[in-house]
Amino acid sequence: MSRLADLAQHAGVSEATVSRVLNDRPGVAAHTRQAVLTALDVLGYERPSKLRRNSAGLVGLVVPELTNPIFPAFAQAMETRLAAANYTPVLCTQVPGGIHEDDYVRMLLDRGVASIVFISGYHADTKADIARYTALRERGLPIALVNGWREGVEATFISNDDIAGMHLAVRHLRELGHTRIGLATGPARYVPVQRKIEGYELALDELLPGAERFIQTTLFTVEGGVAAGRKLLDLGVTAVVCGSDIMALGVVRAARQAGLRVPEDVSVIGSDDSQMIGFTDPPLTTVRQDVESMSEAAVTAILEEIQGEDVVHREYLFAPDLILRASTGAAPDRG
Repeated sequence: MSRLADLAQHAGVSEATVSRVLNDRPGVAAHTRQAVLTALDVLGYERPSKLRRNSAGLVGLVVPELTNPIFPAFAQAMETRLAAANYTPVLCTQVPGGIHEDDYVRMLLDRGVASIVFISGYHADTKADIARYTALRERGLPIALVNGWREGVEATFISNDDIAGMHLAVRHLRELGHTRIGLATGPARYVPVQRKIEGYELALDELLPGAERFIQTTLFTVEGGVAAGRKLLDLGVTAVVCGSDIMALGVVRAARQAGLRVPEDVSVIGSDDSQMIGFTDPPLTTVRQDVESMSEAAVTAILEEIQGEDVVHREYLFAPDLILRASTGAAPDRG
């Protein structure tokens, strides 16, 4: 009885409904049945044999380190969709000095995966060889590559529209009266970084013709944000757009170390809208990636290709949103 109560509470249904689902009886809506089955899995209860599903196969998810919250967000969204489609996701996490992406690929191929999704992998690095991906396509393996388009790879690319995101950020700051706007982002060899720089420059050309450009490329870390923030603040910027939320936290730290207030003395905008970023001090204004829609598109593309459907291999760009919080404010009056 305690199990029924636990499942009913978690799924938001009655114990009678849980009983009907567990006994595989009719008369339960599909979404309600799925909610009960999800509750079974989440709470660690074993499914009755009649409700167990055989996996349709394995799908590899290759992601960078998980210290940046945007990557586990992508992994979780894709895992949920793959599991719902009866596929078993295999999460492969890269860390500095750890297993290389190519080694993970060999391991996944040895296990007979049906597909692989790469999230911000070597495909995002313009100096990395694309042969690793063309080789997978030559053997007929469906792949999807998130955030990092590369010419010459016949695959589905899913990307955040970084150029549009920079325009949203710069326009917001311009409307607040800022004219000395800096950009702090990651290493320039990465495709998303190159697009952010392009978007930043295009936005300045349109919204602040003749305005000076202030660009710092560094590591996608808090420490990288601190280093970039110090240099930009020394140059007299009153606002900084950052290539990630993690970097933005570093810029906020640099501002405070310099005795400046955010947003009274300097405004800061992040990128991604990572989980919990709205609870920082101050809550961070940021350019949100549409993680859910991007994940759904990537999973849909590989599943269609696995099932033999014709898939158009191209890049799909997803529009970002500007999430306004407390880290941006009117430009300071400096006399």
